Amino acid sequence: MRTYDYNSDNGYSQYIENENENENENNVTPVNSEDMQGSRAQRRAAGKRHHAGRIVSSLIAVGAAVCVGFGAGSYVASSANTQTAAAADSTAATTASSATQTSASASQSSSDSNVVKLAASSSDSSSDMSVTDVAKSAMSSVVSITNVIKYQQNGYSMFGSGDTGEAEEAASGSGVIIYQDDDEIWIVTNHHVVEDAESLSVQFVDGTSADASLKGEDSDADIALLSVKKSDLSSDTLSAISVATFGDSDAVEVGNQVVAIGNALGYGQSVTTGIISAKDRDLESSDGSTMTGLLQTDAAINPGNSGGGLFNMQGQLIGINVAKYSSTDVEGMGYSIPASKVIEVVNELAGRTSRQIYSESERGYLGIQMVSIDASTASTYNMPEGVYIYSVVSGGAADKAGLQSGDIITSFDGTSVSDADELKDIIKYYKSGETVTVTVERAGDNGYESKDIQVTLGDEASATQTTTQSSNTSSTNSWYSLFR
Repeated sequence: MRTYDYNSDNGYSQYIENENENENENNVTPVNSEDMQGSRAQRRAAGKRHHAGRIVSSLIAVGAAVCVGFGAGSYVASSANTQTAAAADSTAATTASSATQTSASASQSSSDSNVVKLAASSSDSSSDMSVTDVAKSAMSSVVSITNVIKYQQNGYSMFGSGDTGEAEEAASGSGVIIYQDDDEIWIVTNHHVVEDAESLSVQFVDGTSADASLKGEDSDADIALLSVKKSDLSSDTLSAISVATFGDSDAVEVGNQVVAIGNALGYGQSVTTGIISAKDRDLESSDGSTMTGLLQTDAAINPGNSGGGLFNMQGQLIGINVAKYSSTDVEGMGYSIPASKVIEVVNELAGRTSRQIYSESERGYLGIQMVSIDASTASTYNMPEGVYIYSVVSGGAADKAGLQSGDIITSFDGTSVSDADELKDIIKYYKSGETVTVTVERAGDNGYESKDIQVTLGDEASATQTTTQSSNTSSTNSWYSLFR
């Protein structure tokens, strides 16, 4: 059975296929997005601006869902006004908790290059704690994340006059502290929580906040790694927080009790509990990609919980909450990325340099016009997925480096790139003048060949702002003219 629902988290309508093993032998839950115009940031911002704080019962909740609008014609989520009070309540609850968890599971070892590792797990159920004790133990490692998104506002105000200009949306998500050293702490969250960000801040269990930098992200795995400088935190905050201990998600059994902690609806930290309903679940996203091997739980995972932690009854982190699936016909289906996958990705990202978001006048520019090659288009035209360059600005960074029209960008500075919006989202963390490796697929006599090209990014004055066209927007005619 298929239901048509509005996804307030992503700002566009979706068809959601109910899970039915008789109809879907591969156990994949497909979600197909309706064609919408505008960039990803505009779609998300539009949905959030008009549905801030609204909870709809039937959606895939994959993102920071509670948003506060800034600018003419915006609506403010009244729920955001309670965040400070909720954070205070959360703080009071957590001050009684033990902050003695160590980073033993996330310590550096001379014999092991992995920064983050599993803790020793006990199969003895007598070591299980109560939900209250798990909350007290783990809550100090969970944080709230605020992502400010800028977008171009085009429309009408409540008075009917034209209302244009740049506006901002502040979206809330969650994260978990998984590592610390002498200089910084690391926080793992979902990629979709931090995408499109113009600024990122983290609120800790004691209610204090600090700016965060992006250390790395993997959009395919929907995992991002943030860092916060310890020098930006007070001694009281450093004493209040703790580092989560990873548990063995592979050892989890169906029926095991679990606890989910996160910033639900932007109210501040909250706790829900349930069981592991299934393992190795797959979810198909709107772009045709599939997240595999997820843990399914009936613990309530609401908008804003994305990036929060799923803990076993020993207080160990066994998953990062990523999505919920519900409709009038479905209840209690939430999903988490298992700890084993999180550890794998985090260790791949660990060696990267933490990066801040640069202003438009400071950030680097490629000097190209581009269009996304999604899975469907790639299959139709027998070409790689990625970002197709259909125009190179004369004298720009790409032109000087040797990038050509027809090249398909698949990686930027070691980060895989699947669409044009994602590339734009990555570039804003790079300053003009930096030299990066851009990997492209270039058509030749024997098909496409991968090439690594060194590009020194230009500044705003030397390159036209990268523009994006999408095959499902009003530029469809331009799109097809490229390939027919």
